[in-house]
Amino acid sequence: MPSSSGSSDEEAEQPYVPFSQRPEWSDVRPLPQDDGPHPVVPIAYTDEFRDVMDYFRAVYVAREFSPRALRLTTEALTRNPGNYTIWHFRRLVIEALDSDLVEETLFVDNLAKGNPKNYQIWHHKRWLAEKLGPEAANDEHDFTRFILSLDAKNYHAWSHRQWVLQKLGGWDKELDFCHQLLEEDIFNNSAWNQRFFVITRSPLLGGLSAMRDSEVDYTIKAILQNPSNESPWRYLQGLYKGNPDSFITDKRIPQLLLNILKENSYCVFAWNFLLDVLCKGLRPNKEIEDVVKGLTELDESGSSDPDLPTRICSALERMDPIRVNYWAWRKSNLTL
Repeated sequence: MPSSSGSSDEEAEQPYVPFSQRPEWSDVRPLPQDDGPHPVVPIAYTDEFRDVMDYFRAVYVAREFSPRALRLTTEALTRNPGNYTIWHFRRLVIEALDSDLVEETLFVDNLAKGNPKNYQIWHHKRWLAEKLGPEAANDEHDFTRFILSLDAKNYHAWSHRQWVLQKLGGWDKELDFCHQLLEEDIFNNSAWNQRFFVITRSPLLGGLSAMRDSEVDYTIKAILQNPSNESPWRYLQGLYKGNPDSFITDKRIPQLLLNILKENSYCVFAWNFLLDVLCKGLRPNKEIEDVVKGLTELDESGSSDPDLPTRICSALERMDPIRVNYWAWRKSNLTL
């Protein structure tokens, strides 16, 4: 089958030869970019880039699906990997030539390493992986793992990884991968998001109801490790999604809140969590009630708020002045 990349690393290092001096292109008339008669701010393209694009436009208009057209898209994409039209045309040529998709994957992966947040590259990778099928799953997971080692918050890599899991598989090691990332950085909110994705979507784990108990223990441990980390607090709330009764009856929750608030009375995330729990219907035991009353101050009039949710909102207005309007809004919308 014809080569997908159409260019080796050795060839890329050779001096640029204009297309007009390449015998295989002697039959093609380049098509310059039409910027109109009087462009206001013409783009200062390099001579090489202009030359490549003039010939690309020529083969694009002619709908030439040939090996040389494929090589031409390689040259064009190495100079501008964000050009959607070139990627689209390249896919048409690959399909017409029945090109080697594995070789194409190597080309795209190499390009992606230098452009890890290029949407068009990730779209092309998905197209390739879908054509290759489940046999591509391991390689795709390895590649996204590499990209995430460079930038653990790369949205494109995470989105691609989730797509591969759902379409091609590879669930068996994903929870361990999330744990590894959180061991390296407990503040990695992307890893927390992926962990929730796995426990709720993996066909191997039984769903949220089956994983809730062990995940609550895992998350409480992370919260106690660093209560100022918002991610596990949000994750803990997510674990009770669709099951508010277990949220308000789980005895581990009030104990966690007591432990945190006794150690750090200004932990905004703990107060916010307690507020959400109370609003969902938790009836606080006397110990929690005493702690809240002891830690919330009197208002400006000298009298304390009559109920715990209102007290907490007032306290949060003082503790979290950046979001004072939000806490005032929460207080005004309390259903008592």
